[in-house]
Amino acid sequence: MNTVSTEATATAGALKRLSDEGVSIWLDDLSRKRIESGNLAELIANKNVVGVTTNPSIFQAAIGSGEGYEEQLADLAVRGVTVDEAVRMMTTADVRAAADILRPVYDATGGRDGRVSIEVDPRLAHDTTATVAEARQLAWLVDRSNVMIKIPATKAGLPAITEVIAQGISVNVTLIFSLERYREVMDAYLAGLERAAANRLDLSAIHSVASFFVSRVDSEIDKRLAAIGTDAALALKGRAALANARLAYEAYEEVFGGERWTALGGARANKQRPLWASTGVKDPAYKDTLYVDELVAPGTVNTMPEATLNATADHGEITGDTVRGGYAQARADLAAVEALGISYDEVVTRLEDEGVAKFEVAWQDLLDAVRKSLGSKGADAE
Repeated sequence: MNTVSTEATATAGALKRLSDEGVSIWLDDLSRKRIESGNLAELIANKNVVGVTTNPSIFQAAIGSGEGYEEQLADLAVRGVTVDEAVRMMTTADVRAAADILRPVYDATGGRDGRVSIEVDPRLAHDTTATVAEARQLAWLVDRSNVMIKIPATKAGLPAITEVIAQGISVNVTLIFSLERYREVMDAYLAGLERAAANRLDLSAIHSVASFFVSRVDSEIDKRLAAIGTDAALALKGRAALANARLAYEAYEEVFGGERWTALGGARANKQRPLWASTGVKDPAYKDTLYVDELVAPGTVNTMPEATLNATADHGEITGDTVRGGYAQARADLAAVEALGISYDEVVTRLEDEGVAKFEVAWQDLLDAVRKSLGSKGADAE
């Protein structure tokens, strides 16, 4: 009994310190099994989880296996629905159930947390009009005030963000890699709020996060640094992603401390919080809590795979704010990378393109798996 008590206290320690520093802990995973087993509720109760994010890869892993979805798949097969409709029925059902589990958190935080995110079809990433239509449809299908619709930060996604926010739908902007694009995302959000205000909507009910991807930046830049192979290059490994994220937070402070925001804040609008995404460490040489320990700042969200959540609970080192005060070093690190001939602009453009492509592949794999399942269920039914 004493051992269990000590372990529970230790678990609460690191995660509670992180929450106390103003970081909202969201889980970057969802499945029917996690919902029905009570695991999600347990993580909320015991591990400070106050939100959930999903993406096409997460749903592909969950639904592609078929586990927990057998009954719904059989019903959908009997009804003869299309594959696309079947996928949306299953994904929105999971998000709706998770939103209900998180509703007490949503109520307790005034809508700040208790959020569940679901992404528009990644095949629409370069089509503004279709993205807006899909976002409206997803908000209607889930029909929960604590849902966030994920829209990718592509060029076509930016005006879609503005339009969806202007209609009063909360948005999680995803696949942000560059500082320039991040500023464009914040501008799109503010423009949406201004239009929502003109439409006399309640700005306090509209929330947004901007998902700034972390580990993939190190993966791409570290690979190039290793190819250069000099001592100077190798010394920069594992520094670019943190530098990029810290400078994103500096931009956030600037934009949401400016005159344009002041007017909106006075109208009870909510800041668009930076969300650290892709926080699972890809390089085993790095500490598995690197992108948690080193990205602690007030008013942020860190969405973690369960392995990272558990690692943080076990041995995370939460020592206070590890973002502000590091801006000069961050600029120096990125400048040093550029000085070695590694183009920041080329890297972040590649990562955005690859990010969209990976989600498209995952979505197609999910469609193929569901198509196969519907076919077999249909055959059984006959």
